[in-house]
Amino acid sequence: MSRIGRMPITVPAGVEVTVAEGNVVTVKGPKGTLTKQLHPTMMIEQEGNTIHVKRPDETKESKSLHGLTRTLLNNMITGVHEVYKKELEINGVGYRAAKEGSNLVMNLGYSHQVIVPEIEGISIEVPSANRIVISGCDKQMVGQFAAEVREKRPPEPYKGKGIKYVDEVIRRKVGKTGAKK
Repeated sequence: MSRIGRMPITVPAGVEVTVAEGNVVTVKGPKGTLTKQLHPTMMIEQEGNTIHVKRPDETKESKSLHGLTRTLLNNMITGVHEVYKKELEINGVGYRAAKEGSNLVMNLGYSHQVIVPEIEGISIEVPSANRIVISGCDKQMVGQFAAEVREKRPPEPYKGKGIKYVDEVIRRKVGKTGAKK
């Protein structure tokens, strides 16, 4: 058995989970609502405030989908109860970010400003000029959006300039040494 797949999911108070035909799962909570189509062969059983994910047989596909289905369901429940956050940090002289309306406007050393519009389900906060906080219910969407913002100016290894995650460590390289004659 999958160690992750056989673990029960505890539904916190204030979160409502409904499983429809074809394993369409809808999770409603205080932070929002998420709907996802999970694999139809997996069996999702709800007993009170606990949910168990079971697999139909012992095939390789069922074994690999067992833990995945449980993790996706758990991430949905966690997301509507307490939002997921990714924090980005901007390093570099003159590099800064600001929020104008629903757009994230960044000066990243290009000849133009980089403007990233806020998408539905994601909220952007700029607590300081060199810090961006991206939050939302859907873990995959938050991670994808944060990666797209980071992609606008990834950190370079010589001076460390660019956009990086707060907990990311940039491996630095030694620059050129002058030719000695």
